[in-house]
Amino acid sequence: MTYLDGLNDAQKRAVLAKDGPISVLAGAGSGKTRVLATRVYHLICEGVPAHEILAVTFTNKAAREMRTRVRGMLGDDRATPFVATFHGLGRELLEQYGSALGIPRFFSVYDRDDSEKAIAAALKALDISTKELSPRAVLGRISKAKGSGIRASEFHEKQGRSSFGARVVADAWLRYEKTLKAEKALDFDDLIALPVRLLEEHADIRATAQARWRYIHIDEYQDTNELQERLAGFLAEKHRNIFVVGDGDQAIYGWRGAKMENILNFDKKYPEAQEIILERNYRSTKTLVDAANAVIAKNKNRKEKRSTTEQGAGEPIVLHVATSAEDEARWVATKIRALLGEGVAPEDIAILFRTNFQSRALEEGLLRAGVPYKLLGTKFFGRKEVKDALAWMRLALDPSREADKMRAAASPPRGLGAVTLAKLAAGKRSELGAAVLAKVEQFERVIDELAAAAESMVPSEFVKLVILKSGMRRALVDEGSEEDRERFENVEELASVATRHDHVPGKEGIALFLAEAALASDQDELDQNEKTGVTLMTVHAAKGLEFDTVFVTGMEEGLFPHAAMGEGKRDDEEERRLFYVAMTRAKSRLFLTLARVRKIYGSDTYAEPSSFLADIDPALLSYDEPYDEMSSTSAADDDCIIR
Repeated sequence: MTYLDGLNDAQKRAVLAKDGPISVLAGAGSGKTRVLATRVYHLICEGVPAHEILAVTFTNKAAREMRTRVRGMLGDDRATPFVATFHGLGRELLEQYGSALGIPRFFSVYDRDDSEKAIAAALKALDISTKELSPRAVLGRISKAKGSGIRASEFHEKQGRSSFGARVVADAWLRYEKTLKAEKALDFDDLIALPVRLLEEHADIRATAQARWRYIHIDEYQDTNELQERLAGFLAEKHRNIFVVGDGDQAIYGWRGAKMENILNFDKKYPEAQEIILERNYRSTKTLVDAANAVIAKNKNRKEKRSTTEQGAGEPIVLHVATSAEDEARWVATKIRALLGEGVAPEDIAILFRTNFQSRALEEGLLRAGVPYKLLGTKFFGRKEVKDALAWMRLALDPSREADKMRAAASPPRGLGAVTLAKLAAGKRSELGAAVLAKVEQFERVIDELAAAAESMVPSEFVKLVILKSGMRRALVDEGSEEDRERFENVEELASVATRHDHVPGKEGIALFLAEAALASDQDELDQNEKTGVTLMTVHAAKGLEFDTVFVTGMEEGLFPHAAMGEGKRDDEEERRLFYVAMTRAKSRLFLTLARVRKIYGSDTYAEPSSFLADIDPALLSYDEPYDEMSSTSAADDDCIIR
């Protein structure tokens, strides 16, 4: 078994453990992706048909990496297992069996932006100002309820005597569900909630799904919520061959419903489960590993696990105290310029921050220093011109979608306003004048032509046809400004992305592509963003990634760890896990920075150093010169400021 070469003993045990429930506690940088891919390959070598193996991850990026690794081991001419995100798995189940719940074959998927707009419309109908209650907050409340398995009708019944805000959320949710149904659409949470309901209520479909996938693999199991854990449980119920990988020390999504207990208590649900711990860190230097171990060891709600490494000590962790956020940004930019001058590639450097508002000063600092950068969060699939093209594609699959029709009619503009489209939707075609009716018929002819072409074209060629037939090429290139031409490049990039699904021609492949677009995460933007440069992102967005050099900014009490907002209670252990995640993204160098004064909500806030810094052995730290300026006392006294 040459494919086992290079694996350590714990990794080999995980790969070779075949039947029954298996829990793998995988520390940061411990090679879990390699273990998962090699285990899948081993099962196939042992005679398990590829189509009976399921592997579930949390991001499209991780799923693509898993497919690539498995395909590389199998060779291009052999069948590969079904590898998908949880949402991709849900979409697959609903496309195959969703008719049992009345779900159409080619449903569309609302992304977060679509959902927030629909919630805003619901609030407006309820005469509630979005300043009084933000659509994002309402959607977050709905999302968490859906993740716990609660339906809109149940939620509405329970909120009868609750606070005004809760009642508004309940009413808005009911209106939101009506909008989704009218548009033949589902949102992200439906892609988990409805498959669970499907398997729960239809024993025949549950048996079919269990027979289809005999070996289940779940990555990042600590990030699963209640419904995702139930979905995995339903699929593994018959054969009990469920292999979960995760790390409770990297559980950072409790605020959105993830339950770390799913991996910590795996052996309670499956008493016969094997537990394997991967503690060897192949990513980071000994200094970084020792510091991260010391930080996470302070948490009480965890399973004992201490990472080790055979790498050298490496460079000490640099701590810098700036006078302000702007000074912090200048120092970071100057340090990065020096690293670039030493030959470090900008793509190997990341700047992490706890909250989004911190990015403003950091961006300005990088711009002034002439350091190239890319900010994660400006989503490729969320850009207007890209969403316009996607609306045209969805119309080709189902011309009855009113929201897509409204968007397509205005992209590019063709003299069809909201009043005209409303009359069409209401069946009042006879009320339209001859000139307007001619425009309507031309618009409908384009949709019909695209619908016919969608029957047989591969997704990438269909994207090109949409760009041409819709008039987007003419509007953005032939008649557009320089800015419009840049927007057109984003639309063109859709064709490149769509080639991933060209192996599935016709509407099936187009639907797959549209699902990928709707379910894209922040990390997927790294693949779409061809711009080279240092990466700026939140710590949450960085999970699962690694960089040679990492700057963790804003290491101030109240910022990191973050202060609780409103009536919320801060989860100190989750904040500590978040810092652990930030530290373990670095392979060679780690810089920690903080500002003595930071302007928050327009006011200067005097900061204390983060309490997390006191957990790092001083011998592992290198204090940058400005640190000594925090007081006129000695450096030894300065240490007391942090410890």
